Amino acid sequence: MGFLDNSGDIILDAVLTDAGRKRLARGDGTFKITKYAFGDDEIDYGKYQPKHSSGSAYFDLEILQTPILEAFTNNRSSLKSKLISLTNNNLLYLPEIILNEQDTRTQRPTNQFAGSGSFYVAVTTDTVETLAPPATTFIDGTLANPVKGEQYYIRVDQGLNTTKLSAVAPLSAELTEQQYLIEMDNRLGQLVDVGAFGNTATGIASPAFIDDDQIASYYVTKGVKGFIGDCASGVITAAGANEDPVGGSPNWEVLTGPRGTKLAFALYAKDSLRQSDYLFDTIGETKNGLAGETTPGNFKIISTTIRITGVTTGYRIDIPVTYIKKTS
Repeated sequence: MGFLDNSGDIILDAVLTDAGRKRLARGDGTFKITKYAFGDDEIDYGKYQPKHSSGSAYFDLEILQTPILEAFTNNRSSLKSKLISLTNNNLLYLPEIILNEQDTRTQRPTNQFAGSGSFYVAVTTDTVETLAPPATTFIDGTLANPVKGEQYYIRVDQGLNTTKLSAVAPLSAELTEQQYLIEMDNRLGQLVDVGAFGNTATGIASPAFIDDDQIASYYVTKGVKGFIGDCASGVITAAGANEDPVGGSPNWEVLTGPRGTKLAFALYAKDSLRQSDYLFDTIGETKNGLAGETTPGNFKIISTTIRITGVTTGYRIDIPVTYIKKTS
């Protein structure tokens, strides 16, 4: 890793990612660059000097001469802040993506024994029975029957989180996410459609691509399966006891301004976790006991993250996830 000398002429440093090199190496003529993106991860706009004594040519000179890192071949390390083009130049706010934990089925465990702020994924039926409520809330990574009639999942909402714009007003179409990119460690789990719990044939999604680091990329689109829906509009009030959060009530929303779409999904633990301890012993750790669990014992855990990116805006959020397996 190094810096490019950006003090003179503008330099364009372009490389293929590891995945791109792999496709190019096929040598079958199918490799074509059809899309690209720009980012400004290393730019500090605070260095813009609109009152520079030497005139307008020096307003952004310090920014233009900022040392820039050489291009990365690892796709996970590049373009964390992608640039987007918008037709409306009068925007005061841009949308964000945040966790929605209004419903008990989308809440992280309050008794965190395995990882701070993580969602738990139980990888065996024995673990499911041990962690069953009221011991803790968790995602059933076995796709077995929902625990006590409920199935837990992860939900994120997209929109403007400000009270200065009405929550009744719709979010602009060019700011509304219609597609999300979800990236996760393919060795550990797979994406599950919340609307198809318990059905391994239709509930488990197939990744669009798995890179050389075993990171699986899933593209989910509104109207295809049940991953994406519309957030409800309206002022947020206290949640009603008999309301259905999936049905779309303002009481179950978290964004205070105009809202776009919501993304919901669960996780299915791979065979490498359910049937073997190898990955737990290699990249995980062992924890003892959980307060309130029905059957005390030891657990093997692996902590990881799932990255969610809005394809339209490029906004991303990392969700901490802990895979848990009871050992004794």
